[in-house]
Amino acid sequence: MRVLGLELNKDRDIERIHSSGVNTLDIEPVERRYMLSGGSDGVIVLYDLENSSRQPYYTCKALCSIGRNHADVHKYSVETVQWYPHDTGMFTSSSFDKTLKVWDTNTLQTADVFNFEETVYSHHMSPVATKHCLVAVGTRGPKVQLCDLKSGSCSHILQGHRQEILAVSWSPRNDYILATASGDSRVKLWDVRRASGCLITLDQHNGEKSQAAESANTAHNGKVNGLRFTDDGLHLLTVGTDNRMRLWNSSSGENTLVNYGKVCNNSKKGLKFTVSCGCSSEFVFVPYGSTIAVYTIFSGEQITLLKGHYKSVDCCVFQSDFQTKTKSRLNQAFQDAWSSSDEEG
Repeated sequence: MRVLGLELNKDRDIERIHSSGVNTLDIEPVERRYMLSGGSDGVIVLYDLENSSRQPYYTCKALCSIGRNHADVHKYSVETVQWYPHDTGMFTSSSFDKTLKVWDTNTLQTADVFNFEETVYSHHMSPVATKHCLVAVGTRGPKVQLCDLKSGSCSHILQGHRQEILAVSWSPRNDYILATASGDSRVKLWDVRRASGCLITLDQHNGEKSQAAESANTAHNGKVNGLRFTDDGLHLLTVGTDNRMRLWNSSSGENTLVNYGKVCNNSKKGLKFTVSCGCSSEFVFVPYGSTIAVYTIFSGEQITLLKGHYKSVDCCVFQSDFQTKTKSRLNQAFQDAWSSSDEEG
């Protein structure tokens, strides 16, 4: 299992464009060749990960960027970038400047801009949906916003959380199932077709009445600032500022009680972690100071720390086909989760 032997690739690197911390990365799912990065400077960069030179030493080049002089550049920190799941002609970005922007990749112009009343922490488009084009958006307010790319308007709002929405993620199994994580210590699963919306509020105690009332129906004993479905969508991983990571059955909402030990989490905003796909075992990769901690998902065992950065790691992505292509493809993606400044955005 090559994940067990991961280390920093000294033959490959990525052209440095950002002048400050990198908050978010996304590799497009069609060719798995092009990667977006979003920085705390508001800049967005598009990279080609392909080694067309076939030389052993290689720098992945930036194809283009939306820099500080671009008319539509985000004013403040970019918190999330995501490719449109079905082709590379469009991508999305959201920012502390209270906007979600939809970009035409070929012209690098905005096709649409959604404005919000609050700081935007996170957004996500479904990787599998064919019947809707909804972007889920989490902001400093307690309401989850659903923006429809077809109509260009915020189609509806999911109400139930009491504090800021720090992370949102659509299920990779079901077009209409959305998970949200909040500063209110709660994680909710929604069916966005339902008027009432919320299907399950995850309970770390699995409904056991003996637990203290104040932690009833909470996923963590602190803010929940990260969540990620496993590749098959059968389970959901969450992280909280209680320094815990939890694994949930995504259909029943049951806490599987896998023990990952202490998972340090000092982020005051969303924590961008990722999971493996296409491997015989499943792994989760969590930024941990200047390293990335790697755990086996179902045993909870921490198997390694990936070292190479000098300051705090803000995000990481997994290159799913690295075993059949060049080994370095995975490392390139990790290597681009450059160290950030100590500022939170």
